[in-house]
Amino acid sequence: MRRLISKVQEEKKKKRNRILVGAVLIFVMFFSVIGYSLGNFQTSETAIVNYNGFKFIQESNLWKVSVGSFQFSFRYNPTQVGKISSTLNLLNSYQDKPLYFSSENSEAESEIYNNLFIQNKIVQRVQPACLSSEKCSGDYPIKTFDDNFIIIKKNNSNSVRQDKNCVFIEGKAEDLAGLSDSFLFKITGIQ
Repeated sequence: MRRLISKVQEEKKKKRNRILVGAVLIFVMFFSVIGYSLGNFQTSETAIVNYNGFKFIQESNLWKVSVGSFQFSFRYNPTQVGKISSTLNLLNSYQDKPLYFSSENSEAESEIYNNLFIQNKIVQRVQPACLSSEKCSGDYPIKTFDDNFIIIKKNNSNSVRQDKNCVFIEGKAEDLAGLSDSFLFKITGIQ
């Protein structure tokens, strides 16, 4: 059986409960804000690499750099990959033209695809294709050395070379993403 209480006592009890709930909410909100601010003030050093007059800043495991009006994101910075000694067409030779790909490594392909098409819209479009001198294993258009064509292949030795407008990026599977970054460094004028 419930104990009878007066209206005054009932009102006091409700008021006390409201104050208690309000105090708990204020406490939770106050310490949430404090915890959030302290979490943002943790010192996480931003890695910066200056290379050849370009400032690379590491954000979310990517190295970001501005080249002219373009913003590029790389898996590696230029000090982490080798230099390409062969001559390659520069970035303006790809501008507003289709880019064709044949790749055995999706990571290396996406490095170039993201920088030249997704992030900067430098190339008109990106499309898989086959080189006229090689066997085609799909229903892809056949292209020649005159087209902007990038072929990424697994090989025992690492190399990046160009024949007319066709670029061959070849190397060990674990090196292909770095070779793709080296290719981008070279055509953007970073290296």
